[in-house]
Amino acid sequence: MARRILKITGSESESFLQGLVTNDLKRLDQGLVYAALLTPQGKYLADFFLLRHAGAILLDVDAGLAPMLLQRLSLYKLRADVQIAETDMALRRGTGPAPQGALPDPRHPDLGWRLYGAEAGDDGTDFERIRVAHCIPETGIELTPETFILEAGFERLGGVDFRKGCYVGQEVTARMKHKTELKKGLALVAVHGEAPVGAAITTEGGKSAGTLYTQSGGRGIAYLRHDRAGPGMSAGAARVDPLGC
Repeated sequence: MARRILKITGSESESFLQGLVTNDLKRLDQGLVYAALLTPQGKYLADFFLLRHAGAILLDVDAGLAPMLLQRLSLYKLRADVQIAETDMALRRGTGPAPQGALPDPRHPDLGWRLYGAEAGDDGTDFERIRVAHCIPETGIELTPETFILEAGFERLGGVDFRKGCYVGQEVTARMKHKTELKKGLALVAVHGEAPVGAAITTEGGKSAGTLYTQSGGRGIAYLRHDRAGPGMSAGAARVDPLGC
């Protein structure tokens, strides 16, 4: 789990981010904020954590997305009093007793705490098992450039605010929330057998029903067409049964 920590400073840094990301930065007063940056068409670009730290806002993002995100934020800032820089800070996380300065992961209590400083790593917790148990998507696996965040459960994970006002991709996201019924989305499934991440899921009748992603302990996170999901689906050599999220 390689992460990069960006530092955002300047008198307009909070208002700058408020107009871009899916969550309300007023929540920074309560701790970590989970949010995403979307395309104007409402599709996923990156998900990350934000926090206040020593007069700056830190942004904790997957290392593979950091260069793109840094470039995208730099394009958006125009003449605003905002400076964005990489840091050498590291992330440590765990589920045991929280060390001083650690903050709870806002997505789910079972994900424990995150601590920002000089030390990287974790306490040996099986975070993949926890993610699967609670249907929590991961950058680059369940979360891809084709993802709509409501289909990925961002409302359930506290990653989107529908009262904060405009942000990039807000119109599409709000329309999906208020005017349509989601026909596809992430769901928890029982997996009987073995199948690779990314395996196509088909119905008993051979119709495409979705894709199987992270698996642990006989369960998996799947992206499903809700109108086709049902018992007896298959993915590779495995049988797949829906459990919900």
